[in-house]
Amino acid sequence: MDIQRLTQEAATALMPTFQGIDANVKENLKKILDAFRKYRVGVHHFSSVSGYGHDDLGREVLDKIYAEIFGCESAAVRVQFVSGTHAIATCLFGILRPGDELLAVAGHPYDTLEEVIGLRGANQGSLADFGVSYRELPLTDQGNIHWEGLKTAIQPHTRLALIQRSCGYSWRSSLSIEEIGRIIEMIKKQNPDTVCFVDNCYGEFIETLEPTAVGADLMAGSLIKNPGGTIVTAGGYVAGKAEYVEMACCRLTAPGIGSSGGATFDQNRLLFQGLFLAPQMVGEAVKGTHLIAYVYDKLGYEVNPKPFLPRRDVIQAIKLGSKEKLIEFCRAIQQCSPIGSYLDPVPAPMPGYESELVMAGGSFIDGSTSEFSADGPLREPFVVFCQGGTHWTHVAIALESINN
Repeated sequence: MDIQRLTQEAATALMPTFQGIDANVKENLKKILDAFRKYRVGVHHFSSVSGYGHDDLGREVLDKIYAEIFGCESAAVRVQFVSGTHAIATCLFGILRPGDELLAVAGHPYDTLEEVIGLRGANQGSLADFGVSYRELPLTDQGNIHWEGLKTAIQPHTRLALIQRSCGYSWRSSLSIEEIGRIIEMIKKQNPDTVCFVDNCYGEFIETLEPTAVGADLMAGSLIKNPGGTIVTAGGYVAGKAEYVEMACCRLTAPGIGSSGGATFDQNRLLFQGLFLAPQMVGEAVKGTHLIAYVYDKLGYEVNPKPFLPRRDVIQAIKLGSKEKLIEFCRAIQQCSPIGSYLDPVPAPMPGYESELVMAGGSFIDGSTSEFSADGPLREPFVVFCQGGTHWTHVAIALESINN
């Protein structure tokens, strides 16, 4: 089948969907502009301090802006977070204590959290090593939240419920804000003191509300994903109730320092500008997911999410069915990348992952998944996960290069 014809057909068919995405972009951008105006952001906020990072005016204002747009009490945006996994780990280690239970309510968590929890590896300082127990509520056979099981899932020692918004490397639907709100409501009915924590990676600005606006006590994410707008060079954020944000920051730095430390190394302008760009970049990435779903569905592949369905993150999965097709797909994406187009993706081990991965990511920021990239673990049924994209037309060009 002619891929170029299919992408042109998809662009026409998806026009009403793209218009809806643009409406979301506008609403999220207005929220950011309102926050910038409220806190009187000026060029003086682009300066930063050195050393300990005390009294960094730009950082302090940016924290307030994140809290404002996320609808919560407090936020900490720090370049010291190595990744989204690091930000999530600081939240888990900051709150959980020996004897507490961590409950995952959306099935098995993302691969990189397995060693944090203690499901893989030994004596590496995991939660299990510190006496924190773990349990997960399995998904239904259809890959959905087990709502009946959730009604009675919270036990007296369940200190924290982990809600992973994105599908990760699993074949399930990512969670909508409405579903996250429903999960939190059911948990709080059983025990108001159980902390509801959301792994918000890949989900920011998909909808016009974030999990903290519907009851999440705490959430975390990466700045080289959605909220960095493709230009932030490193970092992450935690946001939610002030008490829990500070507990996470004390794990990032030290008790007594918490959110007061952390130099921004002259990155403030990029942090502000990246946030300003984020809704537009997310909108383009979401358009790209629709395009991929439309084309590969027409080619006869199983896709998740399906064409035209509302998006809940910036990830589009395709069940390719073979190692060879997975590698070929990633090779084509790499060849159409702006950086490193001459490189040939090969399967390799990756820190934090159980399976070998093949990855295509010719991005300006190393590892950035807000830029167009694709990867997948080399295991059955050989699913490729596409994410990000600064232009949906870039996605179209890459698709047209793939030998199907």
